[in-house]
Amino acid sequence: MSEEDLQQLLSRRRAPAWRVRLAEWIECKPVQRVIIAVILFNAVILGMETSDRIMAAYGTLLTVLDKACLAVFIVELAVKLTAYRWYFWRNGWNVFDFLVVAVALIPGAGVWAVLRSLRVLRVLRLLTAVPQLRRVVAAFLHSIPGLSGVMLVMLIFFYTAAVLATKLFGDIHPEWFGTLGASLYSLFQIMTLESWSMGIVRPVMEVQPHAWLFFVPFIVIATFTILNLFIGIIVSTMQELAIPPKTEMKEPDPDDIEDILGAMEAQITALRDRCAAAKRER
Repeated sequence: MSEEDLQQLLSRRRAPAWRVRLAEWIECKPVQRVIIAVILFNAVILGMETSDRIMAAYGTLLTVLDKACLAVFIVELAVKLTAYRWYFWRNGWNVFDFLVVAVALIPGAGVWAVLRSLRVLRVLRLLTAVPQLRRVVAAFLHSIPGLSGVMLVMLIFFYTAAVLATKLFGDIHPEWFGTLGASLYSLFQIMTLESWSMGIVRPVMEVQPHAWLFFVPFIVIATFTILNLFIGIIVSTMQELAIPPKTEMKEPDPDDIEDILGAMEAQITALRDRCAAAKRER
């Protein structure tokens, strides 16, 4: 559910006027530009905090600025919660923003210290603040059903190839193909084309010269075919979302047709009366 839908919902539910105005204010472009600027500024601060030298010199200032950015995000969420009430949770983007900001409120001591580092996820709020990025994420989510079929085909292909590679090359190179798990990892490395030739295939071919008959078709199918299917499905989904849906032609209501015809007859009668009056005046 988008922010526009939420505002319409507030109007239909006869929400107080101040809540509607508050929702319109928090969603207006100037306020959203400020939020985007704060997100980018916070991203720079989080990056600078990874440097020990910068933290030694400006650590206190960066901590204060980071907390100020967090305060802005908390105020934004508080305003949305006040305006939308429980309808706030019907928007998945709002839930994502809430979780990302809530992570930063976790205490930074004890077992929570690891989760505290997840506050860098606040940078991902750009995905919700920028409409163009939101459309890209929406297209990816819509493509998941289609991608699941391709992933199943890829899983079957990888499993078959891994079993075959383990039986063919497990004895001569057990470090790469000695077990099914090692074969799966090695084949994944080959699929990414990372050191596949000099690192794996050529050493195998020194013992079995005809090993290329297995690896070359594997690369063609896994890298150039299956991965392109992933890209094709995502691009197709983005194109479908970019094309606005066609409006369906509704059949006219007979009562509306009668009203229109009655109005036209009244106008024609009025024009005839005017013409007749004009002739009599002559």
